Amino acid sequence: MVLRLEPAVRALAPEQEALVTRWLARQACPLIALAEGTAHATLQRACDVVLADAADLGPVLGNIHHSPLAAMVLVQVLRATEHLPVEQGLVVESLAYATLQGGPEFRRWLGGRVARTRPRAGDSGPAVIVDRAGDDVEMCLNRPSRRNALSVEMRDGLCEALRLVAADPSIRRARLRGAGVCFSAGGDLDEFGTAPDPATAHAVRSLQLPAAALRECIDRVEFHVHGACIGAGAELPAFARRVQAARDAFFQLPEIRLGLIPGAGGCISLPRRIGRQRTAYMGLSAARIDASQALAWGLIDAIDD
Repeated sequence: MVLRLEPAVRALAPEQEALVTRWLARQACPLIALAEGTAHATLQRACDVVLADAADLGPVLGNIHHSPLAAMVLVQVLRATEHLPVEQGLVVESLAYATLQGGPEFRRWLGGRVARTRPRAGDSGPAVIVDRAGDDVEMCLNRPSRRNALSVEMRDGLCEALRLVAADPSIRRARLRGAGVCFSAGGDLDEFGTAPDPATAHAVRSLQLPAAALRECIDRVEFHVHGACIGAGAELPAFARRVQAARDAFFQLPEIRLGLIPGAGGCISLPRRIGRQRTAYMGLSAARIDASQALAWGLIDAIDD
């Protein structure tokens, strides 16, 4: 649903505005406002995405039409979790993600995916390297040949490293970076759809989720990111107390193209940094957000010179 909230249109009376706002909140579909400045501010706040330029509407509508179920679930999760504690929000996100894993849009993507024919390149050493120097710990995602995709191996290594930090209060600061050309290209697509069923996949996420492990030591963890920060590569850093990015870094949530929503905690972490509406825009448009825009929004805290 697209609402044109033009400044020239007379504002509604307060009781009418309240009635429309409550009606909007009951709609399951994404609500997109085309608005200039603060025109009809209350109605803007009720929408999922606010765009100043109608030219930005095309990618958003294209992805909604391609994956309407994922689009609906994304905005519903963002609305429902906006004021929930993080831990409860992660449960809601995982349940919603599991629902979509059993849906037709994700099955369509799986059915159209070309199977890998080449063997994976090998990277020496553990998936997550952990080095300690005094009170500081350096953690490095170490699968550069896979663009540090969040595979099961990477997930488990990251959970283990973060739990180590959480368990040792003598660690003053932990820094996490990625080896190779980028921080992380997100989930390992070769492993998508390999869980036996959505319920089991949710159970695994409930027990082994890097976002949950990160929450236990969040006040001591910094991220240093570069290149592609896609999917989980954007979602996890958003939890951290500080995110420093190289100038070539960009951030993207492409899950809607797979018939999914962010499932590594992004429905919870990103809104707490950039707000629900900008998160919905990233999720519905799958647009790349460069480092300068990320800094202006507050998705990152600094850009390396």
